[in-house]
Amino acid sequence: MATFNKFNSFVEAVAEKKHNLGSDQLVVALTNSAPSATNSTLADITEISYTNCSSRNLTTTSSSQTSGTYSLVLEDLTLTASGGDVGPFRYVVTYNDDAMNDELICWHDYGESITVHEGETFKIDLGANILTLQ
Repeated sequence: MATFNKFNSFVEAVAEKKHNLGSDQLVVALTNSAPSATNSTLADITEISYTNCSSRNLTTTSSSQTSGTYSLVLEDLTLTASGGDVGPFRYVVTYNDDAMNDELICWHDYGESITVHEGETFKIDLGANILTLQ
């Protein structure tokens, strides 16, 4: 399973109303260059080419709080390579496409570079909750 990492700026972005995690369009960016916790916008990430990649849009399953604990649940995403290979990439970055500067939320480190060959799929397993705030 990939290792979850949060971008430092995400905490401030939530406090300053840059995210509406229940309704904004969250998207994944793929990169083979290690993100830094100090990155804050998509422009800080060196993305790979998506020419042969299926949609990278995430679907929100639930955005709710219970007893003061907020949880964001996203559907796992299956990427498909069509027309050629996708990659290599090692890091899957989640960002808010509706935020003015494509604010970054988190990234997952898969530990090694991955190439999805033409006709193959790659499942991005986001776990039970991608995010919990208390």
